[in-house]
Order: sequence, then structure tokens, then C-alpha cells
Amino acid sequence: MVTYEYKSSFPRKDARVLPLAPASVIGAEQDENGNEQPHTRDALERSKLMKRIFLLMAIVALFSLPASAQKDENNRIKNAGKVMVEILNVPDDIPKDLLDKAECVIVLPSVMKFAIGFGGSYGRGVMTCRSGKEFSGPWSAPSMMALEGGSFGLQLGGQATDFVLLVMNRRGADSILTSQVKLGGDVAAAAGPKGRSAAASTDVTMRAEILSYSRARGLFAGISLEGSTLRPDNDGNERLYGKGTTAKDVVINSAIRPPASAKLLLATLNKKSPRNESGK
Repeated sequence: MVTYEYKSSFPRKDARVLPLAPASVIGAEQDENGNEQPHTRDALERSKLMKRIFLLMAIVALFSLPASAQKDENNRIKNAGKVMVEILNVPDDIPKDLLDKAECVIVLPSVMKFAIGFGGSYGRGVMTCRSGKEFSGPWSAPSMMALEGGSFGLQLGGQATDFVLLVMNRRGADSILTSQVKLGGDVAAAAGPKGRSAAASTDVTMRAEILSYSRARGLFAGISLEGSTLRPDNDGNERLYGKGTTAKDVVINSAIRPPASAKLLLATLNKKSPRNESGK
């Protein structure tokens, strides 16, 4: 008797069927359900491409930070110029004879107050002085400045206020340019008188090293900044002028050319007060 052996071409029920992997599979990892998921060359290439894109974006962001920060400093200078023009064009502005005797001018646009009637304030601005060691030249390139703390009287919380400070003598200028000073403590400060002439100024006003003015909601007035601190914004100076640049380098040593953003501020001051009259 002849017997024949039958071999089925169909897999047995208990046989494990393995999926055919594409030729580009080069590895696998388990997903959250424990199933193996193959890595393909295409997937790895996409992953590498995304990593390169993210790296490139990080590099671009890193190198764009100084340019963005420098833009902020230039905007600060432009805003200071606008504030100076507007304040010097109001009817009862800073007395001309006081401006003519000032060694330096500090402009702080849009200082924000954090509380009603008392509490901290924060502002960034610029300081320009008559150039030269004798403060006898044209107005200098602006140094970045910072105003912090203190209570400014009956100001509304969150209200932006513009401040203009006149630095009336060399001691006050030197103190501000080299360190943090407390107004009313380290340097004598007083609310500045208004009007075309300072003839009615008090003895306190005339002895002050700094005279301060404010403008909020269109109202211009002399205001005391006693208790607040004023200091050079050295980080801002370095971003704008280069590493290692100090406030004195900018203002006194005349080692820095004014940026284009300072054109309005300096043109206004050179027109309104071209000469230092403090010696008269």
C-alpha cells in the first residue's frame, strides 16, 4: 500500500505569525503597552532633522538677544528725548536759569508706581551731562540710569509718571555716576521750582544737589524723590556701548559717541541750554 504525506501550505493555528519588517527597520523600542515598535531610517532622519532645527533656533535666539536688548536701550533714549521736548515746551516748565546751571540732566520716562500713596517704584532712564571734566562742553552721550524704591506722595497706583532731574553740582554728578545713591541721604534733593525764573526758589531748593520734576496725566510739577535710590544701569550701558563701559566713560570721559537714538534729546538740550552758567 502506498501512503502519501500531506503537507498543508497554511500555518498551524498554534504557530506565531511574524510580521514582515520593512527593509529599512534598524531597531525597535517598546511602546506604553509593551509592544515593540520598529525604528525606521526615515523616522530617525526626521528626528535628527528636528534636533538640528531646534539647535539652529536656539543659536539664532542666543545671538539675537544682544540686538533685542540694544533696541530696548535705544527706545529708552528716544522716549527720554520726547519727554524732554514736551516738558520744555509747557508754559510753566523748568526755569531756564536753573537748567543753564545744571551740570547734568536725568530723564526717566514712564516710571511705574506699585502702590497708592506709598511703596516701591521702578524706572529706567538716561543721564547726560555737559561734556568734559569741567562740564563746559556740549551735552554728552547718554548713560543708562535706574531709579528704584521710595515714596512719591499722592500718586495713583500703576500710573506711569515721567521724571526729570537736574543735577546741580559736580559732587552730585560724581556720586551718581560712580555708585548707587539715596536721594535725600547721600545727595541733597528737593522738588524743583516751576516757572520761567527761579527767583522765588527757597534756600532748601538752592542748596539741593538734585532738583526733581514730574509729569503725570499732563500735569507738570516739582516733586520730592527723597528715599528713592538712583544708580547707573551698567548692564544697559554694556548692552548699548560694549562690555566694560561705565557711566563715567560715557558721560565724563567723552569716550563714547552718542547713538543716533540720542539725536532728539541732545539737540533739544543743546538748543535750550548750550552753555553752562553755573560759574556765574
